[in-house]
Amino acid sequence: MSVKAFKLVSAVERETLMGDKNYINIECIECCGKNLYIGTNDCFIYHFLLDEKISTAGKITFAATKQLHKYLGLKKPVSELKAASALTRLLVLCDNTITLVNMMNLEPVPTGARIKGAVTFTLNENPVSGDPFCVEVCIISVKRRTIQMFLVFEDRVQIVKEVFTPEQPCAVAVDGYYLCLALTTQYIILNYNTGVSQDLFPYCSDEKRPIVKRIGRQEFLLAGPGGLGMFATVDGISQRAPVHWSENVIGAALCFPYVVALDDEFITVHSMLDQQQKQTLPFKEGRILQDFEGKVIVATNKGVYILVPLPLEKQIQDLLASHRVEEALVLAKGARRNIPKEKFQVMYKRILQQAGFIQFAQLQFLEAKELFR
Repeated sequence: MSVKAFKLVSAVERETLMGDKNYINIECIECCGKNLYIGTNDCFIYHFLLDEKISTAGKITFAATKQLHKYLGLKKPVSELKAASALTRLLVLCDNTITLVNMMNLEPVPTGARIKGAVTFTLNENPVSGDPFCVEVCIISVKRRTIQMFLVFEDRVQIVKEVFTPEQPCAVAVDGYYLCLALTTQYIILNYNTGVSQDLFPYCSDEKRPIVKRIGRQEFLLAGPGGLGMFATVDGISQRAPVHWSENVIGAALCFPYVVALDDEFITVHSMLDQQQKQTLPFKEGRILQDFEGKVIVATNKGVYILVPLPLEKQIQDLLASHRVEEALVLAKGARRNIPKEKFQVMYKRILQQAGFIQFAQLQFLEAKELFR
């Protein structure tokens, strides 16, 4: 049974980005606060300011105002963008090279600092260096079976570590010293400081696109065999039951308490609290799904959309209105980490009371008594 957890709202429409130039495709996106960056197949970066507007009826819309665009001078697509807001830098991967550009004017840093030989890269959101004026970058190198760790400063880069992997890596996520890697035939956890590795489970990267996503301290979400979204800690164990995705998921994001997945035709929403599928949104030709500081963004080749979460209290009330008491209580308990303590206690008491009356009306007196108590 469905819950309305998210609404899909257009953020950048096709005409705003490309006008009548049909050959332009979106390759990657990055969002940092109100700044939205789009990398395209014709080697341009576009910078938009996203403005969220709420009507008196509570309807949310987004207005994207184009700030500027920059041609990188190559005939290659911009394949990845990552913002390092503390440094006011945007890391841009194009033609196997990561360039540092200024977040505001998109000009390359004067020193010309860059990282060469990168297939893909990610940032360490739980850094180990302790220096607030640098970011830790992990790249899958063009060298076979090699991962490299870099420190990136405002105007220079420094290699820290080079690690060799048992098979060719094709996707990576980082947490502290731990790398979660999708290799050719399996997922592993590798501590790049000690060199100790732990096998997770087999996976064939030739058949499907692997998904490796850090979802919290020392925990990752992976696309497992049989269409399962699997959770794994750095110790190689799973503390949560898997969620059932379709076989051809191409992207996943986290917006607590939900895991959102994208496939060829749909966006699906599963609860991390009870693993049930809660919502399905038709979405054709989707190619990117990512979360940025709690904002879930989805994109096709031509347009960008935002999945706006409905307030948890509204979702809980909708569940109670449908007499889905157990689900409402699970969601209410899960909401504890998103709501200030005093407000949560008032809300939770009221929900228990409402749930009690629903059970009472259904003649479930023992359950009602517990809830009232």
